[in-house]
Amino acid sequence: MSTSNVNGTPASAIFSAINAQNTAGATSTAPATSSAQDLFLKLLTTQLQNQDPTNPLDNAQMTSQLAQISTVDGITQLNTTLQGLVSNANASQSLQAAALVGQSVMVPGNGLSLPQAGVATGAIGGITLSGPADTVTATISDASGATVRTLQLGAMPAGNSAFSWDGNTANGSPAAAGAYTVSFSATQGGAAVTATAQQVGVVSSVINSSQGVSLNVGSLGTFQMSAVTQIF
Repeated sequence: MSTSNVNGTPASAIFSAINAQNTAGATSTAPATSSAQDLFLKLLTTQLQNQDPTNPLDNAQMTSQLAQISTVDGITQLNTTLQGLVSNANASQSLQAAALVGQSVMVPGNGLSLPQAGVATGAIGGITLSGPADTVTATISDASGATVRTLQLGAMPAGNSAFSWDGNTANGSPAAAGAYTVSFSATQGGAAVTATAQQVGVVSSVINSSQGVSLNVGSLGTFQMSAVTQIF
């Protein structure tokens, strides 16, 4: 049987239309599937009406075409289900993020914020170690890069840890309120251990966008939920 034309339209064009509708409507629901099925039935019915009596429609061809429309239908339903799962996951993540408003979190960065005298004592920062270290040193610098204080933190385990700075300089006098930075060096048995600085801030709001849920951590900036290494 020849399927070169169906009511003046090449059969391949109808199959292309089915595939194009399925691709364009990947996030749509039942109507797109119904339209694709209508196109397929139109093709199949026209084939049966115009088949050559001496060479009737091959059962294998019909079975293949039925399998194709079943695949189109299945893919469309799968896309709809996946979209529903993604929407549910985003909603769940938004609720979890909302619970973090007002909470202190540890995120990537080397900043330390020393508040005005009388508001709080010292500053809190964080460190991530690639392995355990028996010696960890923190160097605190001011905005100009000058060293203000060097802290010996002793031994620390692998992973994320918090540390505190009392806000005093190397000579024991109070450091001026403001922004500082911290860097680390760590060793285990004399061998260097990779140490990454973390910073601590308070979540002020939650941002829900097409990229997912983000946390606004005050002056530290905006971070994805996955960037949070510790919650206090």
